[in-house]
Amino acid sequence: MTLHTEALDTLRGWSAPSPDQDRLRARYVAHLEAAADGVWRSCFPDHLTAGALVLSAEGDRVLLNLHRKARRWFAFGGHLEPEDRSLSGAALREAREESGIEDLELDPVPVHLDEHAVGFCDPRGEVHHLDVRFTARAPAGVSPHSSEESLDVRWWPLDALPDGLEDEMHTLIHLARERWLRKAR
Repeated sequence: MTLHTEALDTLRGWSAPSPDQDRLRARYVAHLEAAADGVWRSCFPDHLTAGALVLSAEGDRVLLNLHRKARRWFAFGGHLEPEDRSLSGAALREAREESGIEDLELDPVPVHLDEHAVGFCDPRGEVHHLDVRFTARAPAGVSPHSSEESLDVRWWPLDALPDGLEDEMHTLIHLARERWLRKAR
């Protein structure tokens, strides 16, 4: 199965948590149905990306990275690569690379979608990342390490998140934490 087919199957079968998320899901499906290269960075101006929000083992902290180019705090994520076989695999690869934590436990079902414009990604102009976000949990006591893509990687208590964090990040954090709490029951 190709990554394109896997992504299309994943998004067609995903139960969105809200009407807005379902509209984005339909947008992503339509994009993939129209663009055979819709998972690749070369697809301009829109393409899929994948990422993961990492929660602490206890679920009381979130690991964020201060993105080098955007200079804002985000979850981990990025472009899909030829070796990726699934959206969840790409999200796990990105989270491992950018956090320095190998033993992440990834929930293979998307938790959130976010479409955002990025002006620094492509020399042809502004692109839209159609981000498929997953959630992962880190083992207790691990220490993250910054990659070359980050200025900093840091654990944040859920009640003391960084100033200026976007609404979509707050939504992602809430959904990710709820997902892990349900799994723990």
